[in-house]
Amino acid sequence: MNQSFCLVALQLLGSLGLLIYGMRMMSEALQKMAGPGLRHILGRMTTNRFTGMLTGVLVTAAVQSSTATTVMTVSFVNACLLTLAQAISIIMGANIGTTLTAWIMSAGFSFNVTDFVYPIFIIAMLLIYKKRHRVVGDFLFGMAFLFLGLGTLRQTGVDMNLGENEAVLRFFSSFDAHSFTTTLLFLLIGGVLTMCVQSSAAIMAITMILCSSGALPIYQGIALVMGENIGTTVTSNLAALSASTQARRAAFAHMFFNFFGVCWMLVVFHPFVDFVCSLVGGGAERLSFVLATFHTCFNIANTLILIWFIPQIERIVCWFIRQAPEAEKAKLHLQYLDGGLMQTPEIAVLQAQREVQQFGLRVQQMFQMVRRLEAEKDEKEFARLFDKIADEEDMTDRIEIEIAHYLEQVSDEHLSDETKEKIRRMMREISELESIGDACYNLARTMNRRQESGKSLTPALSARLQAMMNLADDALTQMNTAMSGHRREHDIRETFRIENDINQMRQRLKADNIRAVNEHEYDYAVGTLYIDLVNECEKLGDYVVNVVEARFGK
Repeated sequence: MNQSFCLVALQLLGSLGLLIYGMRMMSEALQKMAGPGLRHILGRMTTNRFTGMLTGVLVTAAVQSSTATTVMTVSFVNACLLTLAQAISIIMGANIGTTLTAWIMSAGFSFNVTDFVYPIFIIAMLLIYKKRHRVVGDFLFGMAFLFLGLGTLRQTGVDMNLGENEAVLRFFSSFDAHSFTTTLLFLLIGGVLTMCVQSSAAIMAITMILCSSGALPIYQGIALVMGENIGTTVTSNLAALSASTQARRAAFAHMFFNFFGVCWMLVVFHPFVDFVCSLVGGGAERLSFVLATFHTCFNIANTLILIWFIPQIERIVCWFIRQAPEAEKAKLHLQYLDGGLMQTPEIAVLQAQREVQQFGLRVQQMFQMVRRLEAEKDEKEFARLFDKIADEEDMTDRIEIEIAHYLEQVSDEHLSDETKEKIRRMMREISELESIGDACYNLARTMNRRQESGKSLTPALSARLQAMMNLADDALTQMNTAMSGHRREHDIRETFRIENDINQMRQRLKADNIRAVNEHEYDYAVGTLYIDLVNECEKLGDYVVNVVEARFGK
């Protein structure tokens, strides 16, 4: 008896493992297939609350994971790509999209899906060997594992014969199905189990086994489903713990949305369940469809009620999670890579890209400090500004290392080929951006050396140096334009034109400098300091071109 029980328990756990693994494999493969398109859909299809909700439905149905969509959304809010109101509408849609999983599972409990498993495995293997279609093969492998898990779960439920097990029947019948206390208890159990397992799909599968076998009354089963709806929100809240205030608010809005839905559903619980049962009809073998129908109807109804109150929900979550000004000011120098939001690798790449763009803006601001240093006459202010530039150069070194470390971690995940190429380009970009930071610091050091020597440039030399710096600043502006926009929207020839102007000016200034020194217009030491500044500006222009070429994959 004990041996038989242990075998069934192992079958149950193993089939749940196959189910979760299959769903994760499918989700990752779909994310790789969608690639950057998934990011663009989330970023653009949110013009109003209804398109945002529709986006959440479509993306979640596509990637088969409301957790993935929610974490993506939190990541977008953290990266300032979505407002809190837009994020709330997407999360509402994600709650509807995730019900597709319940329908797939209910179908798996209604007929023997294992009949389809082995042909799918064969097709998947053939596609994986053809490298062009490897991602499709991964998706089919995930689907096969999902079906195998469902089929094994269904058979395990039959083997357990729960509907005729006196002990099980006696345990569940000890709860009054029409009692409000019983509903609350099973709701709590569903929430706690989902939080522990971190997979609402696994708990939904167990619920379907219990209901389909006739062991668990439908009212308790649906109470478990409601609990799963709350328990699944924990993942996004955990992901947002170390993120920005707005990201934590987006995650909390997900929890608020589901919690509010459960509260109003408790008021109309039995009539609503009876209505769903009348829609589906049939006996115990159709109870899995009852659970899926309830899950869909509940989330659609909850969305239809709350979608009109998004501004009010936004105010509530903002009141509950207050802005902490000092904490926000004390954030690390990385603005978009603050937390463990790498559960969706494709979105992690987007966050890294935003951080690289911010890096580009930072080095241009550093160059602006250098220009102020050149014009500064007050010794104390000059020293303060020079120290600030030195600190900024140290910061650029640390930013390069941290972004590179983040990208290395992301590159270990399953990514589309296009995204892998994007990571390689970003690695090159941050290296060149750090070199721009070095060039800015070298300019500042040369100016500091000139300050300490007591030498000063003639008005004519200062004017020529300013002209050179203007070109370098134009190059940095073009670089940041190229990095922030879509590649096809930028003409790379403009960057090459500015670089050509910088090279020609350097050659002209060097020739003029040699002539002026020979004619004793100023001494050799001044000429050396001057030409060092000109050469460093030219190097900075070269690094800018390297960044733009990396951005364009040249």
